[in-house]
Amino acid sequence: MTIAVLPESLRATLEPRLPAWVVPRWWADVAQMHDLAPQAEIGWFDLHVKPPALRAVELAQDLRWLNCGYAGVDWLPLAELDQRGVALTCGAGLTAIQVAEFAVMGMLTIAKDYRAVVRAQDRHEWLAAAPGTRELAGSRALLLGYGAIGQAIARMLRGFDVDVVPVRSRSGEGALGPDEWRAQLGSFDWIVLALPGTPDTAGIIGAAELAVLRPDAVLINFARADCIDQPALIDSLQQGRIAGAMLDLTDPEPLPADHLLWSLPNAHITMHLSGIPTPASRQRAADRFIRNCDAFHQGVPLEAQVDLLRGY
Repeated sequence: MTIAVLPESLRATLEPRLPAWVVPRWWADVAQMHDLAPQAEIGWFDLHVKPPALRAVELAQDLRWLNCGYAGVDWLPLAELDQRGVALTCGAGLTAIQVAEFAVMGMLTIAKDYRAVVRAQDRHEWLAAAPGTRELAGSRALLLGYGAIGQAIARMLRGFDVDVVPVRSRSGEGALGPDEWRAQLGSFDWIVLALPGTPDTAGIIGAAELAVLRPDAVLINFARADCIDQPALIDSLQQGRIAGAMLDLTDPEPLPADHLLWSLPNAHITMHLSGIPTPASRQRAADRFIRNCDAFHQGVPLEAQVDLLRGY
């Protein structure tokens, strides 16, 4: 028998489907999580606030498999988990649809200046012309990051006749290689980031990259806040050197009420909402966990298992 410490919020979905060899212990708050963690051989300690979740991982010294519903796991002690021999599975792909829909929403919002339409409605003002006249059709988007989220964004954008060019480990078949995309930055309308958070992706868009973007280019970030040099981006937005940015990630989070990004007219802040679990993504997470229980029991590779050395 194997003890699994699992979130109470998924009990109704998981409990009827757990295999007989799994003995579940359910936590509903941080205190229960920490109390139960030392028993865990399988743990699921997801919390939006990370320090209590990290404490649970520390307490769970008998842990053999840690399941995480988040796609990004750079906040976890990956080297320590590797040393402890803990298998880590993540939420890669679980929220790809909703994040991709957020990306398309943001691009359409900027192209049509929908924010101005909403404000006109608030003023009870009937506009005589559309405030935004850009079209997605015929535009070009560079896609940095081509995992599950990047691929979902690409599928949706191609439905709007956007020429999507992903960056992949090798060029060819419409993709650019890792040493090629910077030379072509100035040819894109949209720069979309959907990268994992690793040391290699930190600062991937800095002052030098921002300087070669077109004046009508828009930067879209669904990766990590540190993928972009935020002060350099703010300077570019203030000076009007690029048309705008949609940022689901900021540094810090939450963004302080007096932070300059809130007031920049060409900055669109979506408050890290794109990856917040939905009923559909929670169901996908539960389904994957049940499938992985079978794989764990059989000693075969787990679905969405993280390479602890690479970080994703």
